[in-house]
This record gives sequence, structure tokens and C-alpha cells, in this order.
Amino acid sequence: MESIINKIIPEFKVKAYHNGSFKDISDKDVASSWGIFFFYPADFTFVCPTELGDMADHYDEFKKIGVEVYSVSTDSEFVHMAWHEASDTIKKIEYPMLADPTGFLTRAFGVHIEEAGQAYRGTFLTAPGGIIKLSEIHDNSIGRNAEELLRKVQAAQYVAAHPDQVCPAKWTPGEQTLIPGIELVGKI
Repeated sequence: MESIINKIIPEFKVKAYHNGSFKDISDKDVASSWGIFFFYPADFTFVCPTELGDMADHYDEFKKIGVEVYSVSTDSEFVHMAWHEASDTIKKIEYPMLADPTGFLTRAFGVHIEEAGQAYRGTFLTAPGGIIKLSEIHDNSIGRNAEELLRKVQAAQYVAAHPDQVCPAKWTPGEQTLIPGIELVGKI
């Protein structure tokens, strides 16, 4: 399997449910800033609302650091709207809910389950220019954590701004980073 890290997202145009209306979202719309593509299996399910609700609870934190969140499933924009209206958890969502009923995006990001017509739990961080910097795929029985994703985004943004440095395990903003070099070999 070929890695998609540092590859550019594909050209696409999909429908989305966002802030009470339907709109088109394309690769050009997302390429100007940092973005998270948050793939999940289906609306009206069990683990999915806990994850999307967790992202909604942390959405302002992502926005403060210039990151837009895009949830994506193979459901239509109409199903997204119905779920948003029916669920108190999903009503909290203010980020765009992308519709991928053809499976184009789920296939392009390598998370499509052909026999189910659904997505694995895939999380992708894109830097400006649409360059993929983080790729994480879970089995559908394992939920994700928005706080840990936020930490990873902060680390990616830090090293993008400081390309001579790297962030060690559990790094959070304000903590010391590392400057790779021979003097560190065997000393950590």
C-alpha cells in the first residue's frame, strides 16, 4: 500500500450540509488553509455520533488555529440534514458535513469498504496547498479522540513553521522540541 503522506488531495467537488443549508465544497475550497477530513461509516449509527460530537465540542479550538473540519461519509447531504435535525449530539455540529454517496473521496483517501459502501474511520490533516500531513485509519469499532487530534495538528503546524525542528512524543505547545543532529544520536 502506497503512503499518501505529502501527496496532494485529489480534485473533487461534493455536496455538503453546513449551517442549515446545502453547498458545494471542492478541493479548491479546502486548499487555502489547514483542514481535517474526518471519515466515518454512516449517519444514524453508534460510535459515529460520539466522534462527531467530540469534534463539535472542540471545533472552536481547531478554528482558533486556522483549521477547518470536514466530516465525510457516503451518506447524502439529505441524510446529513435529517441526522442533524434528529440528534441533539449532531445538532452541535457547525463544521461542513460532506456527502460522498459515489464513494469518490473515500476511495481517493483509501478508506472505502467496497462490500459495505461505507468508510473506515479515517482522519487526514491537510496543510495549505492540500498536502496531506497526517493519515490515520481505525477499524470501525474504535472511536477517535479530538483532543489527541488537536495535539497532532498543533505539532504539524509547529514543524511547518519551524522546519529545522521536530516534536517528540506527547509534545504540546510550549514544550521543548528537538533539533535533529548527530549530537542527539544515542543521547535521548
